[in-house]
Parts: sequence; C-alpha cells; structure tokens
Amino acid sequence: MELRQLRYFLALAEECHFGRAAARLHVAQPALSQQIKQLERELGVSLFHRSTRRVEPTEAGRHLTDYARSLVAEEERARAHMRELATGRAGRVSVGFIGTATYDVLPRVARTVRAELPGVTLDLRGEILTPRLVEGLLAGVFDLAVLRGAAPEEGVRVTPLRSEPLVAVLPSHHRLAGRPSVPLEDLAGEPFVIHPSRSRSSMYDRVLSACRRAGFRPDPLLEVGETATLVVLVAAGHGVALVPQSVRSLSLDGVTYVPLADPEPVELVLARRTHRVPAAVEQVASVIEDCVRG
Repeated sequence: MELRQLRYFLALAEECHFGRAAARLHVAQPALSQQIKQLERELGVSLFHRSTRRVEPTEAGRHLTDYARSLVAEEERARAHMRELATGRAGRVSVGFIGTATYDVLPRVARTVRAELPGVTLDLRGEILTPRLVEGLLAGVFDLAVLRGAAPEEGVRVTPLRSEPLVAVLPSHHRLAGRPSVPLEDLAGEPFVIHPSRSRSSMYDRVLSACRRAGFRPDPLLEVGETATLVVLVAAGHGVALVPQSVRSLSLDGVTYVPLADPEPVELVLARRTHRVPAAVEQVASVIEDCVRG
C-alpha cells in the first residue's frame, strides 16, 4: 500500500466520481481505476460500490478513509518539517552566553527566536566564562556562543557583534558615585570585585590591563564567577568593579554605574564552529547578530 494509492483512494472517496477524481489528481481515468483495483487486491476487500452514475465507498472504504486521511496528513507534516529543517526554520540550537551578555542579549534573542522561528527549540545557558564557552563549542555542547573576543581557535569562527566601554560599578554611597564620569586612576587603592582568574576569564585580564594602564594594580581582589553576584557584592559595599556598559541593564538597589573618563572598549563576538553548521544554527546566528547590532 503506497501513499500515492491512498491519495487516489481519498480523491475518489470524496468526489464519488472517477472522472472528477482523475481531473482533481491530474491523471488519466484508466490510471486511477487501475490504482484503486490494485489497492483493493492488496487489501483483499472491495472499497467502492460502482455504478454507471456514481461511485460510493463500501463499509471497508469508509473505515479506510479515516486511516488514509491520517496517513496522508502525517506524510504532509513530515514533508513540511523536512522543508523547515532544510531552511533552518526548525531544529534545536544550543547557545551559551558570557555573564555580561546574559542580561541584555539572552532575553532579546529568546523573544525574537520565539516570534520569528517558532519551529526552532532553543537551549540557552548564561553566566559561562569565555574559555568554557570555547571548550563547549569544540566539544559540541554549544552550537553558538556569545563571548568576549577570544584568541582564534582552530575550528571556531568569530563574528564581531559590538564594542562597548567599561564602566565603573560603585556602591551608591561611594564618594565618586555622583560624578558624571570618573578617571580610572581615582579608583586606585579601592578593593575590586572581579571575575575569576582561575578560569582565565577574559574580563579578569581586561580589567587588570585597564588598571595597569591607569598606573595601579587593584588590591585586594575579590573574585566571583557570576556577573550578577559581582554587582550584588558591590551593592553590599565589598568593593568596586569594572564591567561592560551593557551590564547597566542589571539594575540593583545600592549600585551606581559611572562612565570612565577615558573609556576602555571591550569586544563582544559570536562564535560558532567552522564546519557542518546546520541551517537552524545559521538562522539563530542571524537573529543574534540583528538583536545585538540593532
């Protein structure tokens, strides 16, 4: 029993006329009649009562109608799903985000994909350090990663998304909190809350480099793994911090974000593997690029 035969059977069952069914199917009437007879032989039942004026389904034909409609509908759904997979409008895509992109980029990407690519299932994970994201890409854990400009890795392709300045995160009661901007050297001698060194966070290196150019090394350092925790600790008065400007979307009582007088730019990039990238991954990559650049 073939799907083509079921399509022929359904057309005849609905039209109850060989001529009209053949015209609807764009086939010759003898070919339609031959396929129906072959189907009846395969099933061992008569599917239609035939007369010179009308064709009507038998009891067996009426029962087969429900099965045929279900099978043909499933086949059409399968074809549609395969087309969506081929064009990237269906599939599963895993995306990892560094902490500083978790709060402004991740929500926008999730909303946009849900609206524009409803057939794509997203697996989103935030607050991951850049080295772990690159490892996850190479291991196949992530299809895409939003991270700070990492050193080139074989098998990984990087697309620039945006450049943004570092800003100071200060307790609201801090002596510099009310200023429109603050020279970085004015934070010398302050305790710093910073991303961790043990995993070689890209932000750890960026912050120390910026402070070194300003003529000091922060000491003491309180290292934390999550950006949200970093901001909370600043609000609690444990120190000051430097973060990319986009972290300002993380609004907390007790914290003030102050621009640096001489801004230090940091790059946000989108990373993916260079080979065998599914169409759905490319579609989500385009959404991420549009969300960030827009």
